[in-house]
Amino acid sequence: MGKNALLEKMVYMNRELSWLKFNERVLEEAENEKNPLCERLSFVSIYQSNLDEFFMVRVGSLIDQKLLDKNIRENKTDLTAEEQLNAVLERVRVLNERKDILYSKLMGRLEEHNVRIVDFRNIDKKENQHLEDYFNSEIVPFLSPVIVGDRQPFPFLKNKEIYAAAVLEKKNGKKKIGIIPCGTGVVPRLIEVGKNSGTYILSEELILHFAPSVFKEYTVKSKSLIRVTRNADIDADALYDEDLDYREFMADIIKRRKRLSPVRMELSRELDGEIVDKLCGYLDIERKYVFRNMSPLDLSFVFGLQDYLRQKSELFYPKRVPQKSAQFEDGTPVLEQIKQGDKLLCYPYDSIKPFLRMLHEAAADKDVVSIKMTLYRVAKNSEVVNALIEAAENGKDVLVLVELKARFDEENNIEWSRRLEEAGCSVIYGLNGYKVHSKLCLITKNKNGDAEYYTQIGTGNYNEKTARLYTDLCLMTADSVIGKDANAVFTALASDTTVKNSEVLLVAPNCLQNRIIEMIDEQITLAKNGEDAYIGVKINSLTDKKIIDELIRASKAGVKIELAVRGICCLIPGIAGETENIRVVSIVGRFLEHSRIYIFGKGDSAKIYIASADFMTRNTIRRVEVAAPIYDKQIREQIFFMFDTIMSDNVQARELKSDGNYVRVENDNEKVNCQELFFDKAYERAMSEK
Repeated sequence: MGKNALLEKMVYMNRELSWLKFNERVLEEAENEKNPLCERLSFVSIYQSNLDEFFMVRVGSLIDQKLLDKNIRENKTDLTAEEQLNAVLERVRVLNERKDILYSKLMGRLEEHNVRIVDFRNIDKKENQHLEDYFNSEIVPFLSPVIVGDRQPFPFLKNKEIYAAAVLEKKNGKKKIGIIPCGTGVVPRLIEVGKNSGTYILSEELILHFAPSVFKEYTVKSKSLIRVTRNADIDADALYDEDLDYREFMADIIKRRKRLSPVRMELSRELDGEIVDKLCGYLDIERKYVFRNMSPLDLSFVFGLQDYLRQKSELFYPKRVPQKSAQFEDGTPVLEQIKQGDKLLCYPYDSIKPFLRMLHEAAADKDVVSIKMTLYRVAKNSEVVNALIEAAENGKDVLVLVELKARFDEENNIEWSRRLEEAGCSVIYGLNGYKVHSKLCLITKNKNGDAEYYTQIGTGNYNEKTARLYTDLCLMTADSVIGKDANAVFTALASDTTVKNSEVLLVAPNCLQNRIIEMIDEQITLAKNGEDAYIGVKINSLTDKKIIDELIRASKAGVKIELAVRGICCLIPGIAGETENIRVVSIVGRFLEHSRIYIFGKGDSAKIYIASADFMTRNTIRRVEVAAPIYDKQIREQIFFMFDTIMSDNVQARELKSDGNYVRVENDNEKVNCQELFFDKAYERAMSEK
């Protein structure tokens, strides 16, 4: 292999392994003793739920690739699906061992606060009898045990549900497997041992312990809790028949996904190898996808424990509440204020209320003719959807694109689409061949026969809950050119097509990736002419090879590049002669970093955008995404400040080094935790308005 080929491999990181590095950073937050105890437990649970989704989507996809063509290679590190899977499984085992050790340590710390999870090895005789009575009276009536045999096929194990598996032996020595579903839907997961004791046992451990009383005709030789993770990687567009009702088709896809092949089996106890092989045979899964966990197979119960400890404020982050934005005045309609000048909300530091107020006011405004909106993920009890329903009931023309392919939110979106239709809204269920991931809202007024556009472009979903947990940006503008571009997006969506050209908005799939590359080229030209050249980007993931290669070209030309990439980053910085002018940091902290910012250039001439799109191929060429230019001087300065602060973080930030490892940023500068600083600023602004 030549020198250039070796260098090329050095500058790329495999997507799946990069994601595991991100989840490792989540685990590090659980290990971080500076974080309050209950928050550390939350990070352990998040690590596990992240890993569940990773297996369902990414590992499932790799297994499918391997089955289709063993010679398919990933386009950055040239690994086959099989090679990627082997590397992933090896790394997951290492991380899971850390997770198990950490869980045990944190639960030990929890006992100092009179809360503990026990099993039958550390309870007394009286407690044992109490639990046995509880099991017989409250649990047994709802159990549905199955013994696998010639006439009893192996039962279907639901995705991520916990089951008790017992190896059963008859007097003749013949062995069978007994399966008991533990998720009855009736029994609470946390069962208190003694009244108001703070001592709990997990319901699945209770069921497993008393499995011998369920299978009375057998001797239980060994037993374990098991949990199966199933592939969730279904290509809905490839399966769709245009003669079908699309909403009903997506409902069927959800049902199908629940029955897809297993991609992982987890055990809570050691089982005889022959029995594990039998289970693998029943589930049609290779032995290498079997994991033995020392910690519970589902850690979501820790949030229930936190409710018990809520009064102990020292165990949690200090309370932070989204503040009233200083950009909006009470008593003046929001649309009028937007007409006077562009407005920006920064979640979770600013409250989402001005945006919600805008929707409700538009619903009642006699001059408002129409409201058009794209919905990807919304809250369970969505005030956003209620405002759209209100508008439709008031006679407004309401057009809503509800993306039914929003993974794992399909059921919620299907229900909302029905309610919107019933209220008289025009509902589009998505776009053929593309997901609509843009966060776009257009309100149109009729003022003396002329159209007035009020456009909102966001980086995150229209979801009141996540607006308190995710960092996102929400631009509201009366700029007519932006409004015309937004209207063109909705016209295209209503025609089941995509925008081919746009004037100022960057709109994927046709005019976002190419425009970004053009702006990178502009900075390359500046650098070659000896002028200051700069690129600053904040995104969740960087995997798009075209953009990566263009950033490498810019680095070689001398462009200074700063990247804040929370999750996957397939570009390795700091390699001499290749990426030496690129710096990459990742912020993993109390709030999920979700906002996307693109900056090309410095000062007044800089081009600044906020966007719904990460630099991933799925975003740049396979989805409808929108990025909006920032024109207002005050908002531009605000975004410059935000970006510079993020890149200066030396508390939560980790820097990606040239060896592919992330290292926590440590320096002698004044301590900067960007999330806490932004909240401090929000509180200061709110106080100054009082």
